[in-house]
Amino acid sequence: NKNGSLLGRNDDYISLVSTIICNSNKKGENMEIFLTSISGILVILGMILVGFVMGEKGWFDDKSRGLIAKLVTQIALPCYMLYTITQRFTAADLLKMLPDLRFPALSMVILLGIATAVASIFAVKKERRGLFISMFFNSNTIFVGLPINQALFGDASIPYVLIYYMCNTTFFWTLGTYLIQRDGEGEAEFDLKTSLKKIFSPPLMGFMLGLIIVILHIKLPTFLATDLKYLGSLTTPLSMIFIGLSVSNAGVKQLILKKDQLLILLGRFVVAPLLMAAIVYWAPLPTLMKQVFIIQSAMPVMTNAPVVAKLYGADSDYAAVMVTETTLATMVVIPILMVLMA
Repeated sequence: NKNGSLLGRNDDYISLVSTIICNSNKKGENMEIFLTSISGILVILGMILVGFVMGEKGWFDDKSRGLIAKLVTQIALPCYMLYTITQRFTAADLLKMLPDLRFPALSMVILLGIATAVASIFAVKKERRGLFISMFFNSNTIFVGLPINQALFGDASIPYVLIYYMCNTTFFWTLGTYLIQRDGEGEAEFDLKTSLKKIFSPPLMGFMLGLIIVILHIKLPTFLATDLKYLGSLTTPLSMIFIGLSVSNAGVKQLILKKDQLLILLGRFVVAPLLMAAIVYWAPLPTLMKQVFIIQSAMPVMTNAPVVAKLYGADSDYAAVMVTETTLATMVVIPILMVLMA
């Protein structure tokens, strides 16, 4: 009995030590994930800071900022999409992922309903209600989403980033634009031709062209692939410099937190990722795809929102401030999300 008692105590001791070691290892893994995400965010913040300093020094005016945006969206990003798709993925890989568009689509439809209810319950001003709803359910999946996912997960995340982007850009340039237009001057009209032109933007066309090339098993010449690689590598630094310039242009003094701002922050960084996590939790998807979808859902307000608001006479200043505030908040939210997902 005495020997049995001793053996029982030894077993309990070994079990306790094993539990402590497992918990210690888990904490170590969580800390490593947190530090990795912080490192990725610091890389992004460094480039944003460069843009902010240049903006404060007056190196760029509105025309120059517009040029950077054009370089990213019409040159660098399409090249990046084309190079990445053709050099890193097979036709089977890409075709297998396309049906997964239903997950971000479902998330955005539900978010649209939630945003509409929140705007009504909290009595958001009628002259900015459409803009509020659009910013609540659409996220910045390319300018900020692509660089952050690449920093956190590497190039393996790019196809999943693009799946979310395809869905997000379709919603923004149809429903989102309609809602913003409704806030502005005159009656809101849905222009199918203009919407299709916006949806089939150069980045999406680069993705689709890459898809066709891969499906047809066409091999790009080495010199062309190299050109695409060099031009595509401009995407992340130019995007982050643009964000820094936008923060400088908006002005730090404008970054105040009122009811409407807080509701957008809540929608972007709490409601959206929680909803996406609930949708993909039981789905038979790769872990990386789930992580990317959750991160993409928690990206800041679309950078196009102030431009569209200005075009239709809506509250473009409110949109610009929300782009800035949500972009800065992303740098705090993402490391927390990474640890929670672990």
